[in-house]
Amino acid sequence: MPGINDHLFNAFGSDEKIAEFLSDVVVVCLNSEPQHLISNFPPTIEMIQDLVIHVLRSYGFQNTADAYVCYRWGRHWLREGAITADQFMGNGYPTQLMNRVLEWNRARGCDTVEGLNEIVRKGQIKDLIRDCIDRYESELDHVAQKVIDRLNKGAQIRMLWIAGPSSSGKTTTTVKLTERLEKQGLRFLMLNLDDYFWSVVEHPTDWINDRNFETPEALDIQLLNQHLKMLLDGQPIDKPTYSFKEGRRVATKRVQLQKDQILLLDCLHGLYPPITEGIDPSMQFRVYVENLNVIYEGDGSTKRICRFTDVRLLRRIIRDALHRNHKPLLTILHWHYVRAGELYSIIPLMGLADYVINGGMAFELPVLKPFFEGPDSFWPTPEEIRLYPTFLDAQIRYRRVSELLGSVHGLTRDQVNDLSLIPGDALIREFIGGHTIKIPHNE
Repeated sequence: MPGINDHLFNAFGSDEKIAEFLSDVVVVCLNSEPQHLISNFPPTIEMIQDLVIHVLRSYGFQNTADAYVCYRWGRHWLREGAITADQFMGNGYPTQLMNRVLEWNRARGCDTVEGLNEIVRKGQIKDLIRDCIDRYESELDHVAQKVIDRLNKGAQIRMLWIAGPSSSGKTTTTVKLTERLEKQGLRFLMLNLDDYFWSVVEHPTDWINDRNFETPEALDIQLLNQHLKMLLDGQPIDKPTYSFKEGRRVATKRVQLQKDQILLLDCLHGLYPPITEGIDPSMQFRVYVENLNVIYEGDGSTKRICRFTDVRLLRRIIRDALHRNHKPLLTILHWHYVRAGELYSIIPLMGLADYVINGGMAFELPVLKPFFEGPDSFWPTPEEIRLYPTFLDAQIRYRRVSELLGSVHGLTRDQVNDLSLIPGDALIREFIGGHTIKIPHNE
């Protein structure tokens, strides 16, 4: 990206020489710690990996750093025995699934932004919206049937997890999936994991007074794990009740899981091993939701895919602005916490899921576009983002997403609000509003 790491490319030219330079910088950083110069105190693998990430990000190699972080934590969970070799996600991209999505998009002419723009110009977006929703609903049917099939085979499923990164569509998926299962006679007890957040005073702030609520350690994992075990054993618990207005737990509520109920949990970190430590995996069914819409930038000639996390950022900006009175600039500045959390405890553990649902919709870029243009735009101005020059992640992401938005031919606000075009129970309504199903975090 211009202005970020041009000097390195100009100075070294080849990938091999750039990699050699970056490796040398890692060694320089390691040698800056005097104890590492003593043979009895070599750096640990974790120290080395931390510095590799630090160097990559410092020189603007965000894509490589993200892939390395995901790979690094996947290897960690493999060493810990939390996942098997078959469940190892490598760089975090589920290639086989992505290829199937790409073929689906290609068959409908929306595998590139330019192809999607042409569909909008020709007024054919309604057919694409219908096909995308049908595909998503079909996936929900399939995962519901998988749960029923396991139960019919004698499995004792007592926990249903809906996990996935921020703004992937977990809440809508939870509502729709449980509706299907309840029609089959299943009963659920929902446990809101937000109630297990530590008090705000226990969360350190950074220099813009932001807090990292995106890590699993933001939750009282020990208490949560204890309560999960007690519920599964049929014991009552005094579940905490968290007030976000006060930033602390303000009360408790007596809760007990009945023998014919399944514990329902919708959360970012549903696959994080310490949360379910000591709980039999056979008692759990885990669903993973991610925005896996594979669409190439522009006309596809660059072979660069629009990043899933960037599209989720746009979803969250709209949701935060419409439903949480949260400024879009703060969402962008906060996103490095989101990204760090998902690369640590969410994406590397995707292989643990019993089923992966694609919460990405091929039509959504034109639907999101009108929220980021015109006088009521949610997109921060260049002047606003310029006030934070040291936020490299925000600077790079802002520039990249700005270019993406500029290349998209959007719908109008009236079209977006038209329930005959985009049904009220469509997943995208969780973010853009106009939903006709209950979305708990939007109430």
